[in-house]
Amino acid sequence: MGRLNGKVAIITGGARGMGAAHAKRFLEEGAKVVITDILTEEGEAVARDLRNDIKFMEHDVTKASEWERVIMETESVFGPVNVLVNNAGIALLKTIGKMTEAQYRKVIDVNQVSVFLGMKYVHPSMSKAESGSIINISSISGLSGNTDSIAYSASKFAVRGMTKSAAIEFGGEGIRVNSVHPGITETPMVRKSRVSKMAKAIPLQRTAQPEEVSDLLVYLASDESAYVTGAEFVIDGGLTAGFS
Repeated sequence: MGRLNGKVAIITGGARGMGAAHAKRFLEEGAKVVITDILTEEGEAVARDLRNDIKFMEHDVTKASEWERVIMETESVFGPVNVLVNNAGIALLKTIGKMTEAQYRKVIDVNQVSVFLGMKYVHPSMSKAESGSIINISSISGLSGNTDSIAYSASKFAVRGMTKSAAIEFGGEGIRVNSVHPGITETPMVRKSRVSKMAKAIPLQRTAQPEEVSDLLVYLASDESAYVTGAEFVIDGGLTAGFS
């Protein structure tokens, strides 16, 4: 019997990288899964490869109307939503002087505003289910600042705080909200950035595989974590262990 049997999950940014890995693990544990993304061809390919109990929906996470549609369609296909993984995100590494206002606002919209919208619009569905687990993907950049990451760090710190506020607000309904803070993980987004150079500083001497983060998410999505809310889970190979 799977650890997520009977669960209905939405995973944003599910077309590749960590999102696709999370979808695969959730399916293996018995969940019904909707993956969403703006990368339509890649998302549809993931759904075809994984086959049963999964559906892809094109979805701009920065738009409230699209969140309403995704929740409604998920309920019509699988039933009320039990799990939301706010995974969609972008990284834009630039100095403050070189970053434009439009670039800054785009990072905030995708990484932060989308999390607000996801929590807002999934809440009624989880209320119907009388339980729920919202998992907000932050970053170790939500724990400490980094050079060239003013917008990314701002958005990920915000997700950390929003998670705690939502946990307090939704707790009485049995809806749990936690944040996950991955370190350097082998995904297309990370491989294209200079962040990968930090791998040598990791105590475990390697970067993470997406599936290792997925294992943590299975725990948070399952009833095994029934008394866990408002918490932050760091999965970084010890990279932040020496941070003050």
